[in-house]
This record gives sequence, C-alpha cells and structure tokens, in this order.
Amino acid sequence: MTISAFLKLVEIQTKIASVFPFLIGLLFVIYRYQSFSIVNTVIFFIAMLIFDLTTTAINNYMDYRKASSDQYRETRNIIGQAQIPERIVVITIFIMLSIAVGLGLWLVIRTDLFVLLIGVLCFSIGIFYTFGPIPLSRMPLGEVFSGVTMGFGIVFLAVYVNAFDQGIVHLGWEGRMVHFQADLYLLLEILLISIPSIFTIANLMLANNICDLDEDIANSRFTLPYYIGKENAVLLFNGLYYMSFLALVIAVFLGSLPAVLLLVLLIIYPVYKQIQQFNHKQVKSETFVVAIKNLVLMNGSVVIMFIVALLL
Repeated sequence: MTISAFLKLVEIQTKIASVFPFLIGLLFVIYRYQSFSIVNTVIFFIAMLIFDLTTTAINNYMDYRKASSDQYRETRNIIGQAQIPERIVVITIFIMLSIAVGLGLWLVIRTDLFVLLIGVLCFSIGIFYTFGPIPLSRMPLGEVFSGVTMGFGIVFLAVYVNAFDQGIVHLGWEGRMVHFQADLYLLLEILLISIPSIFTIANLMLANNICDLDEDIANSRFTLPYYIGKENAVLLFNGLYYMSFLALVIAVFLGSLPAVLLLVLLIIYPVYKQIQQFNHKQVKSETFVVAIKNLVLMNGSVVIMFIVALLL
C-alpha cells in the first residue's frame, strides 16, 4: 500500500477534528491546574491520533464490506477508489490498533487506573462505532457517540494525564476493594469547556448524515435524520452551534475560562453565514464543508484565545 493510499484510507484531512479537543484540553489544564507533563502529553497525543486513524480505517472497511451497491463499493468508497487489497487493509488496522493499545497501557502505568477505564470505554465506542452486526454509526446514536467520545473524551484525557493527581477523579484498587472518588464540580467544569468541541464534532456527523440521507437508506443505514426528519435535523444542526457559544459564556461567568475567551463571540456572524448556506442547500459536494469550516472557526478561535490568555 502506497503512502497516498494509506492517507486516503485513514482520511488524514479529517484528523483536525481530534487535534482541536486535544489542544483545548492541554491549554485548559495548563491554565486551570498549572500542570504539564510533556511525556504523558506526547504519549497520549500519539495514541489518540493512531486510534483515530484506526477507527476511520475500520469505518471505511466496514462501509466497503456492507455496501449493497457494487457501484458504490468500487467507485464511491475510499477502499474501492484506491484499490487497496482487503488483506492489506485488515493488517494495517490490526497494526495501528496494537500500537494504540500499547501506548495506552504505557500511559496507564504512568498515571492511574482511571485512564485504563476511560481508555477501554473510548476504544470500545471507537471500534463498535462501525464494527459489529449493528454499528453505532448506523443507528440514531452516531452524533452522540462521536461528539462525546472525541469532544469530551479527548479533552478530559488531555486534562487528566497532566493533572491525574489534582483530585479530579481517583480510582484505587486495594485487595478486594475498589475505591472511586470524583469531584463533580471539576468534572462538570471540564464537560462545560468541552461543549463547543462536542457539538461541532457531532455536527460533522449530522451534516454528513443529512447530506447522505437517501443514499444511506438505500444501503440500510438509518441515521438520526431518518428518525427525526430532515427539517428537524437541520434545525438541530443550527442549534448546536448556538449552544456552543452559550456554553462558553457560562464557563467564563463561572470562572472556568478566562474572560478573554468572550472574544470568541465575535465569530458568531461568520458562523451564522455558514449555517445559512447549509440551510439553503444540503448537498455533500457543496455544503458539507460548512460543518468543517465552522469546526475550525469555533475551536480554532477558542485555542487562539486560550493562548492569548496564557501569554497575558
């Protein structure tokens, strides 16, 4: 398999969706806890990125295997387009998964058992998102699982691997007893600052499913827009962006984020203009890019303002 074929298989251009939550979590833990471990951060980043590549490869492989249309399989699916042998795809998936698991276990050794618990949960969701008799992506749950796993899971782990000794959560094992403690305020604080990532990532999946609704139904893939209707799905797409801005305002009001992050509100109008394009036409080749642009615009603005806050 050539490098270009591999990059197509893992859709390297989409990985920015996982990089932004990582950066937000990293900047937040430096701001909020004044804590940073370069070794833990590098291990987590590599493990996160490789696992993201793995889940995308699994997604494309399962779509290729389950496509009911030969024309879709050979010309529309990435594996068909790149003409990658199935055996090579499977071997590549297992190699990447093994590396990600190994790095994850190394991180557990360097931190604590809670990283193992969250890691197993995220790995399970990532794998069963597209694998199995009824993948999560083929149910009206894809947006929830992709948004929460990547938007919150990555932010939380980026914070936790750098501040696992700061009282956020503790999971201990002694003899026959397992001890679990959690600071609910600190957890809710991390959830709140994760909402823009959660909702913008969920909107990537939602926009994709809205645009592909007819084709998905033809391939027995019944996603959220199928159940709630296309018009309601578009309204939800709109609402998630506005709720992201509201979450930022609340986080600043509660003192979880520095006041300078209110400057992110300046991008409301550009985001609104992008949304209007999608509302007018839901065609994948023309307006799916709206979800990508808004993700970059919103999360990129949060990252930039965080950097400004740290410099000040």
